[in-house]
Amino acid sequence: MSFQEITASFADLAWGHHMLVLLVGGGLFFTIFSGFAPFRYMRHAIDIVRGKYDDKKAEGQISHAGALASAMAGTVGLGNIGSVAVAIMVGGPGAIFWMWVSAILGMATKFFTGTLAIMYREKDENGTPQGGPMYIITQGLGSKWKPLAILFCIAGMVGNLPLFNTNQIVQIIREYLIVKPGFVAAGESTFAVDLTLGFFICTLVGIVILGGIKRIANVAVKVVPTMVAIYVSCAAYVLITHADQIPYYFGLIVTQAFAADSVAGGVLGAMLIGIRRAAFSNEAGIGTEVMAHGSAKTNEPVREGLVAMLGPFIDTIIVCTATAMIILISGVWQVSDAEGVVLSAKAFEQTIPGVGPYILIVCVFFFGISTVFTQAFYGSQCFAFLFGRSKVRYYLYVYIGIILFAATASVSEIVNIVDGFYALMAIPTMTCALLLAPKVKAAAKDYFGRLNRGEM
Repeated sequence: MSFQEITASFADLAWGHHMLVLLVGGGLFFTIFSGFAPFRYMRHAIDIVRGKYDDKKAEGQISHAGALASAMAGTVGLGNIGSVAVAIMVGGPGAIFWMWVSAILGMATKFFTGTLAIMYREKDENGTPQGGPMYIITQGLGSKWKPLAILFCIAGMVGNLPLFNTNQIVQIIREYLIVKPGFVAAGESTFAVDLTLGFFICTLVGIVILGGIKRIANVAVKVVPTMVAIYVSCAAYVLITHADQIPYYFGLIVTQAFAADSVAGGVLGAMLIGIRRAAFSNEAGIGTEVMAHGSAKTNEPVREGLVAMLGPFIDTIIVCTATAMIILISGVWQVSDAEGVVLSAKAFEQTIPGVGPYILIVCVFFFGISTVFTQAFYGSQCFAFLFGRSKVRYYLYVYIGIILFAATASVSEIVNIVDGFYALMAIPTMTCALLLAPKVKAAAKDYFGRLNRGEM
């Protein structure tokens, strides 16, 4: 049995029908249980991000905007570009519809997990407040639930390794800046090229991640909004210049979502693929972003929950939809056997001739690198919980070194590894969020009551 077959079996087992119940069913429960409160306070959430309610005296390391930018650096990335391409190629256009459903329900999920991140954060041995599902479990549910926290941390250390983003950065740079110009002959091995690019990424990542969450947040605040603006602008250009095709492809997404023959497994197959790719893209219910929001400088848990819920909307409803429409309009998904981000690049080549792929390369590089930065923080948080913060540097050394493996491995192997461990992370995250949901609802009732009375 090959390594690729082993990883595929692992991912398929981890993403069984139980994940559909856990993520979609859980998100639906949070939406109804909250009385749709997160959606009714969207404008207030935006005001929080703008800094209107910042409290410089509150505990924490970074601002609300910094926490959102750090979390978005981990979610708005190649999951929005390469993962959408994977969703369409494997699950057909209908998978995008289920990504939308997952994102809408994921907003309520993130409201609950983001709130819990502040409610149950804990000071480490240096006196610095830290948050994450592992602290929610041990502080909110008690020490007898610690094995669940350990499961999350073990899965988090592996799931947050810089695998997918490194792999996709290397693929698109190799394809368009090395192979296409003819620096490597057709059919010639590109292993040396991939390894060289891996060494470059290692160096760049090491400089940033060894500086901690503050440095990561500073980079993310500058890079992420600019890249989102550039990427969405490209999508807007494609949609405007192909406006007559938009109704057809939106209709195709919806009809294929419910077509029995749209993909292997029918409607349920498309649903599982869409949810799997949405989870990788916006991470709602996975628990990684909870660690970034747990570092926010605030004493109001609900406030950070509102900030957290903006993530899936920006990530999946806006950015992933933009990618999906470019791929569908281009038609390359029907004629190309390219994988991941390379398929997206071919779509850009068709819809924005000449400069399209090179604009995408810039976006892919910065999206991917910013995600690698943030995932280093997530993985080190998990490691610190298990082994102590003083030893985190050992995890970071491994993290940087694994970039070389990611640069030379196949995309299918990488996707299977990450998917499997993301599913394992979701189990403890959603379990503790569901059990502690009444605590969040009580805190929300108090917070929104004070807000409506003008006491903020």
